Amino acid sequence: MKQMMTILGIAVMVGCVATLNAWAGESSEPAIETTAVTEILPAESKPVVQIAILLDTSGSMSGLIDQARTELWSIVNEFIFARKHGKAPEVQVALYEYGNSGLTRKGGYIRRIVPLTTDLDKISEELFALTTNGGDEHCGWVIREAAEDLAWSDATDDLKVIFIAGNEPFTQGPVHYKDACAKAIERGVVVNTIHCGPDRQGIEGKWKDGAVLADGRYLNIDHNRQVVHIAAPQDTEIAELGVRLNQTYIPFGLEGELARGRQTTQDLNAQRAGAVAQVQRAVTKSSANYKNAAWDLIDAVRDEQVDLEQIEPESLPDNMRKMNAKQRQEYIKGQAKQREEIQTRIQQLNEQRRLHVAKEMKRQGEGQTLGSAIKEAIRTQARKKHYTFESPQQPATPTEKEPQK
Repeated sequence: MKQMMTILGIAVMVGCVATLNAWAGESSEPAIETTAVTEILPAESKPVVQIAILLDTSGSMSGLIDQARTELWSIVNEFIFARKHGKAPEVQVALYEYGNSGLTRKGGYIRRIVPLTTDLDKISEELFALTTNGGDEHCGWVIREAAEDLAWSDATDDLKVIFIAGNEPFTQGPVHYKDACAKAIERGVVVNTIHCGPDRQGIEGKWKDGAVLADGRYLNIDHNRQVVHIAAPQDTEIAELGVRLNQTYIPFGLEGELARGRQTTQDLNAQRAGAVAQVQRAVTKSSANYKNAAWDLIDAVRDEQVDLEQIEPESLPDNMRKMNAKQRQEYIKGQAKQREEIQTRIQQLNEQRRLHVAKEMKRQGEGQTLGSAIKEAIRTQARKKHYTFESPQQPATPTEKEPQK
C-alpha cells in the first residue's frame, strides 16, 4: 500500500510539472505581454519621476540661472507628499545647457551637464558653476539630445518630463523642433516650454507650438524677476536644523569626504541664494528625495548596498575603524535615530510654514518664475499619471519639544 501511495505521489508531481511546462509552452507570447504590463509598477519597486531641465545659458540668461539655483529645492519638494498607489516616487533630475558660445559649434552649443540622477547636491553644484555666454539657441537640437540620450524609464506609467526655458525663437538650428518633440513623445516624454519674455512673443516664436506637439504646457515667465521669499516664523529653526542634519552623516569610501564637503558647500550656496533656497533645501534634506547611499553609510546600509560585517575598515571614518560589527550597527542606529528626529521636526515646522505662506501668497499674489512655472505644470501632469498629493500629517504645535542636540 505504501509503495502504491508513493508511486501515485510521484505521478501527481510529474503530472503537475508537465502541466506547468505545457502551459508555459502554449502561452509564451501572452505570458510575456502580461509580464510587461504588470512590471510597470511591481510591488517591490517605487514609481519614478524623471525631470530634465534644459536651460538657455546665452548672454542674457543670468536671471534664469539664478532662478534655477534658488528654486531647485522647491521643485523637488513638490513630490514630498506625492503618492502613486500609496507609494512615494523616486525623483530623478537631469540638467542640460544650450545656447552658450563657450560650447562647441559642432555639438550645437549644447552640453549635458548631469544625466538623470538622485544626487541633488551634484545638480546644485553644477547650477552654481554655470556661466552665460552669447550664442545660438538650438531648441530642437537640445530636446532631441535629451530625448535620445537620457536613461528614460521604459514604464509607460512613470512621469517623464522635459522643461526647456529660453528667450529666442524656438525654430533656430538645424534640428526642427517638430521632429524633436515627436521623438520625445514617442518615448513617452512630455515637453513643456517656458518662454522667458512676453507671452505673445513666445507664441509667435513657436514655443507654444512645441509644447502642444509633445502634450506639454506652454508657459511664459519674467526670467529677471527676483524670487520672492515670504518670511515665516519657522524659517530660522528649519535652516538651523538643515545644517545640523549634516552631523548625522557617516561618509565612507574614496568619495565619502569629498561628497560630504559638497553637501556643506551646497548648504552655503543655498544660503547665499537667499532665505527661500536655504529653507527649501533643508526641507528637501528632511525628505526621502535626498539620497546619499553612494557615500553615506546610513543610507547605504538602509538600501542594502553595504554589509557592515564585510566592509574594509579602511573605508570607514576613523572613529569606526576599531569597532566590531555589532558596535558599528549600534553606532549607525544611533545616528539614524538622531537624523530621523531632526527630519521629523523639519517636516512638522514646514507644515506650519506652508500654511502661513499660503495665506500670505493669497493676500499678496505671486509672479511667475521658473520654479513656479515648473510646479504649475508638473502637478497637473503627475495627476494624469495617477499621482495624488496627500495632505501631510497633523503638524506639531509650536511648543512641541525640539530633538535633543
